[in-house]
Amino acid sequence: MRRLLPHPYMSAGLFVMWMLLNQSISPGPALVGVVFALLGGLIFAKLEPKQIRLKRLAPIPGLAGRILLDIARSNLDVARVILKNSPERRQGFVRIPLAIRSDSALAVLACVLTATPGTAWVDFNAESGILLIHVLDLSDEEMWVRIVKERYEQPLMEIFQ
Repeated sequence: MRRLLPHPYMSAGLFVMWMLLNQSISPGPALVGVVFALLGGLIFAKLEPKQIRLKRLAPIPGLAGRILLDIARSNLDVARVILKNSPERRQGFVRIPLAIRSDSALAVLACVLTATPGTAWVDFNAESGILLIHVLDLSDEEMWVRIVKERYEQPLMEIFQ
């Protein structure tokens, strides 16, 4: 049974999502959903994802709250920048030296920076640890370095390393 369903929760989730997207409970879509769910679980098993190890769980609620607040604040800031259309607005790239080496922590940081309006993860050099991000309203590069290192990198290091 484990060979057919190597990731049962993943397969169940795929099946439920398929059925929700089809908006009908009938044999045809259900059969396609079962095939889709089984294949999805098998394909995911071939990817051989690494086991994620969390060192501390205590910082997670605070970090999640901070991320949600930053996303809401950034939405307002981006709207203000776009509506103002100020000629002195400067966009640009910021290089940030990171101490994080955990793939999981880097993936979470990439999601956070990309989900936050006005910033985008551009590149990460694993050898030097330099992260390159694009910022829509770049008034102070050092401020962005502090934001990423203190607000995101530090808690992520506590959680993952």
